[in-house]
Amino acid sequence: MLAKNFSGFVMETGTDEAGRGCLAGPVTAAAVILPADFENQILNDSKQLSEKTRILLKPIIEQHAVCFAVTHLLPDEIDEINILNASMKGMQECILKLNHVPEFIIVDGNRSLNAKLGLKNSFGRQFSSTEIELLKSIPNQSIIKGDAKFLSIAAASVLAKTYRDEYMDQIHEEFPMYNWKQNKGYPTKEHREAIKKYGTTKYHRMSFRLLPEQLSLEF
Repeated sequence: MLAKNFSGFVMETGTDEAGRGCLAGPVTAAAVILPADFENQILNDSKQLSEKTRILLKPIIEQHAVCFAVTHLLPDEIDEINILNASMKGMQECILKLNHVPEFIIVDGNRSLNAKLGLKNSFGRQFSSTEIELLKSIPNQSIIKGDAKFLSIAAASVLAKTYRDEYMDQIHEEFPMYNWKQNKGYPTKEHREAIKKYGTTKYHRMSFRLLPEQLSLEF
């Protein structure tokens, strides 16, 4: 079983994101506070779990968590502030949505959660000075491959992935030719062939290299 706690604080939050490398759809973040007695032998980094197992774990995490939050950051915002900043902002938004103020935050990856705060952008949520100060006040630690080491980060990774997959299934109905129900917006050969044939949609990230030969194409 993965480790329960990093900091020793009871209200420790794990946070993670999904969809960073996709060509379409949101980047989705989640934050989870688990109770001290939470145990699960199956829970792990969502990338190491089957879709069936992730779907099975989702309600277990939601029912047992002290609290959790999920945030989608849409392509317009991703294109404006870049995917790395969008990923971090999504996790920051999740922290602000939690019903309890965390005492400590553990973040999957190698970048501090508070690396950039208060970005000025045209799309999405704008943080108030009070929210920025709150985020700055909470100690946090980035942990490389944290989603395979700590239960709360793994739980966040499962929620981020399952909620994002549900979102992609919904927009698939609007644009079925891209088969997002299957590829979830990732840069598969099928997805890129559909972009080449049908062009782009409002759900595509225009700051990404959608096609290998994109420099010679006009959208």
